Amino acid sequence: MSKFKVFVTRRLPIALDRLDPIADVEVWSERQPPPDDVLLEKIGAIDGLLCLLTDQIDRHLIEAGTSLKVISQMAVGYDNIDIPTATARHLPVGHTPDVLTDATADFAWTLLMAAARRVVEADRFVRAGQWQTWEPDLLLGANIAGATLGIVGLGRIGQAVARRAKGFDMRILYADRQRLDIEQSLGAECVTFDRLLQESDFVTIHAPLTEDTYHLFSQPQFQRMKRSAILINTARGQIVDSEALYQALKERQIAAAALDVTDPEPIAPQSLLLTLDNLMITPHIASASRPTREKMASMAIANLVAGLRGDRLPHCVNPEVYQ
Repeated sequence: MSKFKVFVTRRLPIALDRLDPIADVEVWSERQPPPDDVLLEKIGAIDGLLCLLTDQIDRHLIEAGTSLKVISQMAVGYDNIDIPTATARHLPVGHTPDVLTDATADFAWTLLMAAARRVVEADRFVRAGQWQTWEPDLLLGANIAGATLGIVGLGRIGQAVARRAKGFDMRILYADRQRLDIEQSLGAECVTFDRLLQESDFVTIHAPLTEDTYHLFSQPQFQRMKRSAILINTARGQIVDSEALYQALKERQIAAAALDVTDPEPIAPQSLLLTLDNLMITPHIASASRPTREKMASMAIANLVAGLRGDRLPHCVNPEVYQ
């Protein structure tokens, strides 16, 4: 029996030995995602695709995959994949949920604390040879303990962030599509989005990217926030209007921001955002602990293997394909 053909769109943090008995595997070895024309060329000849959020798997590409049996994405989100087209083709799509919650919550807190206490600015200050003595007003930051934390989206990651906030005796507000039963155990209060903006010292975004959340943070929202507020985004870059954020930070409508995601991504080297000293940007690494990324890769491979063999995917985005 001939082996399946599989294309993996980037090097993974674990070996692909589990695929050896059943598949011939080609791995895209460049740091940049495979161009659209390369994906289109590969898709027509493969049985399985293991992809990342950076790959645009649109209708045209899916329809060109005439022998495609499964799409397995190494990510929780899947807004880069045309799920309705895949479902219409009875093509299962896999993802890797419930694995990066703690790593992402930890990193959101890393950004929050670093922004509050101006850690990156302080490091640059020292490296530039500007540290001359102890000064009473040098690089003053914000208190975290006892402050008000606003969480936009109280899903698994938002809840994990809230649990960590309890250790800092923070007042926790959240805004979500519906009130959640878990709020009492978290010590969180459900409020309107506007009230959250007006009362929070820190606002951290953990909502999915949808039509409703696209540019959820733009000029009107920044104007409602405290001038001392700090914005954290580890969700999706498009939830924040980049131009509005630049103006808000430049004009000190808000004190600071820390982003692990940008729009566009990666951020352009000439972006005006990079000229701001009250903005910290990291390269989409919130889930980048080694154990987390290795588990994500393992789950993506398990989904891929199941799909190739005609079995139900352990973590399927569109389970209706099995009906």
